[in-house]
Amino acid sequence: MSADSSNPFGPIGDSMNRRRILECGFAALLAHPWRTSNASSPLQGKSYARVTPRPLVFPRDHGGHPDYRTEWWYLTGWLRTALGRAVGFQLTFFRSRTAHPDSNPSRFAPRQLLFSHAALSIDGSQRVIHADQVSRTGFADAVFSETDTALKLNRWTLDRQSIESPGIDHYRGLIAADGWRLSFQARTNRPPVLRGQAGLSAKGPAKEQASYYYSRPHLNVVASLGLSKDFLGRLSQQGTADLAAEQSLTGQAWLDHEWSSSLLMGGAVGWDWLGLHLDSGESWMLFRIRDGQGQALFSEVDLRDRLNQRRGGSQTARWEVVRVWQSPHSGARYPVEIRLHLGGGSVLIQPMMDDQEIDARASTGGFYWEGAVRVIRDAKEVGRGYLELTGYAQPLAL
Repeated sequence: MSADSSNPFGPIGDSMNRRRILECGFAALLAHPWRTSNASSPLQGKSYARVTPRPLVFPRDHGGHPDYRTEWWYLTGWLRTALGRAVGFQLTFFRSRTAHPDSNPSRFAPRQLLFSHAALSIDGSQRVIHADQVSRTGFADAVFSETDTALKLNRWTLDRQSIESPGIDHYRGLIAADGWRLSFQARTNRPPVLRGQAGLSAKGPAKEQASYYYSRPHLNVVASLGLSKDFLGRLSQQGTADLAAEQSLTGQAWLDHEWSSSLLMGGAVGWDWLGLHLDSGESWMLFRIRDGQGQALFSEVDLRDRLNQRRGGSQTARWEVVRVWQSPHSGARYPVEIRLHLGGGSVLIQPMMDDQEIDARASTGGFYWEGAVRVIRDAKEVGRGYLELTGYAQPLAL
């Protein structure tokens, strides 16, 4: 796995031996989640499953879909310590099918790669804490299930169970990185929210520019965060002296699961995505796909009420950039503060901290911004969530 050498706390994440990195390197070139744009690979004539209308079936569709080129399980959340300090967290597993030929009978052939990213944003600190990993499947420490959510990459895990009654879903996760460890349980009694048309989410005007996509907002989370002595010392210097070596946290999380073989339309360089929980019980998902001039080529707005039903009225939004932050690490300029104009009103999206840029050059590739944000209306905080900004440091081609 990679270590983020620019992180102020030193190397983050489980160390991965050099041989494994080299083994994954060539396969990653063939199956980079954020690198190629065609549903059919130019390498060795590889083809991938296409997204067509069909009903999503659970629990099967909680699991992996290895015939599709790219897939991710993306979990974000806002937690609080017993003393009230906010902690944002993110755990993402990416699966990528390579262009390696199926004719190779070896179970170690790099047909599927797993990547994972994890991050902590601790309110009052100066910079996100990030870790990432990569491995090809076929090893006991890099597996995914095709029947339900069950992912493992080294010591990081995410799985789902139905407990107590069929209507309650229980997710468990573990991030064990150098210097910090987060374990959590997340529950919901609400069904998945199907995006787009019954889970078929358009990403452009052409029918092949689409993904299967559902969300699990309003996950109730209990978690345990462990920090090493060195981490505590460095965080304390940034004004977070109330943190302990071990602390319990509670809060809410949001899970997205999405898979496809072609996502970005021609002329697109990246996307902006928002997943927001409002204090009213509503959940909002918005994304826009941008061109090189920052103009939206395609977008979706999905505003849900406290019962996860589509909110009445307008489902359109205008994104107004309020403030731009320039990264000292990549030089990229990110619109970290945004005003969303929705119908007759607006809300302001403000970051917990500016420096929530992720350096993923050693795993999924390049820099992007992904971080905890607050929702402000009439100078009052009315919600929280996560904002993802891609394609600002370099164009993406997915």
